[in-house]
Amino acid sequence: MMEKDIFLYNTLTRQKETFKPVDDKNVRMYVCGPTVYDRAHLGNARPVVVFDTLFRLLRHKYGQNHVTYARNITDVDDKIMARAHETGESIESLTTRTTQAYHDDMGALNALPPTIEPRATGHIAEMIALNEVLIAKGHAYVAEGHVLFHVPSMKNYGQLSRRSRDELIAGARVDVAPYKKDAADFVLWKPSAPDQPGWESPWGRGRPGWHIECSAMAGKHLGTTFDIHGGGLDLIFPHHENEIAQSCCAHDGAPLAHVWMHNGFLTINHDKMSKSLGNFFTVNDLLQKHHGEVIRLALLSAHYRQPLDFSEEKLQECKVTLEKWYSALGNCTDIENEYADLSQRHQLQVFGPAEEALCDDLNTPQAMTELNQLAAKIFKLPLGSDERKKLSHTLRYSAQFLGLLYWTIDQSKFDHLISARMQARHKKDFAKVDQLRAEIQKLGVQIEDGPKGTYSLRPFWG
Repeated sequence: MMEKDIFLYNTLTRQKETFKPVDDKNVRMYVCGPTVYDRAHLGNARPVVVFDTLFRLLRHKYGQNHVTYARNITDVDDKIMARAHETGESIESLTTRTTQAYHDDMGALNALPPTIEPRATGHIAEMIALNEVLIAKGHAYVAEGHVLFHVPSMKNYGQLSRRSRDELIAGARVDVAPYKKDAADFVLWKPSAPDQPGWESPWGRGRPGWHIECSAMAGKHLGTTFDIHGGGLDLIFPHHENEIAQSCCAHDGAPLAHVWMHNGFLTINHDKMSKSLGNFFTVNDLLQKHHGEVIRLALLSAHYRQPLDFSEEKLQECKVTLEKWYSALGNCTDIENEYADLSQRHQLQVFGPAEEALCDDLNTPQAMTELNQLAAKIFKLPLGSDERKKLSHTLRYSAQFLGLLYWTIDQSKFDHLISARMQARHKKDFAKVDQLRAEIQKLGVQIEDGPKGTYSLRPFWG
């Protein structure tokens, strides 16, 4: 294991702490995933990119085979049922289609797939079993076909959000019902109508509440207590608070996770994103106009715990930054396989300035500053010099921690077009030169010419 420590801000303790995994041979992280009824919007993408960056850092420190990252798919939910009813599409077809769209969109942002991606509908038995344990231990009760968690049964309920009793009740009033023993009690299981999805249970045919899903899936795949639980700031209450209540009470007080991490909110031009304001964007909407790396860099441009204001100007700034970094790489067509590269550097126990910035609670703005400084050094060195090649490799490698500079091309076709273009330039056939430039751009490559020939390459963003 490397000596470099990672420091993470823990929402539970409200302070930055040295990260010490339960087992450094099996570092475990759970992040709340999507409810699959529509395409992911920008707010959905931010935690994906943030925790993907943490996943990359943890794999580097502890080894790729020693980090387990679980991110769930919620495929049973009232929003899903409502959308299926609205469109006339079957729930299975809707969730299958939107899950694939989610994978496509997050893949375009260069997010690595999680180690495990449990689906809620595949863990109904675990949810029923967890409910039974909570009932047996006096933390839950049955009322009119529902199973509810009894909040007063947990003395330290509210430890994560640190809300007052009145605030807890206000937050729970979404589910006001006469059968509740306490106003703050929340649903673990609810009955299903004949035309709604449901499963047989000791309390009748029904379906799980949202909160119990994550407790059951995390418990099955990561164990009673794991290292990191992540998600957006909006999930602190009630979702994560209720996950803690369910899991801790079921396991006699054992903590669900040691570190709780939450990313800040996202706004569009300083306004809350909403369809009524006309500023609601899905990831797919933006991918029609911007390369995934540009969007990813924009999502990492602010510290993950801070608010992030998204705008066209920010995207253009990130595009310019990426073009500068790619230009500093020179001929970057020899990008190695990510896994082989990171594995080799892990064995060498290398942490550069950008990686060290990420070790400080994922300080991505500082990591970007380090990459900019490195690019500036590269531009000052002679083309083709060994020192420039060495620093270019360092730039490329360090950017991989941010999920950037992975652009690759068809090398043999590129070499053929460059050779043909050089011949056309020599013959001063400038029409042919321009034609070949356009063909090279179709490969996704932007080239620049100088007195001594083609001297730098970078992605052609279109």
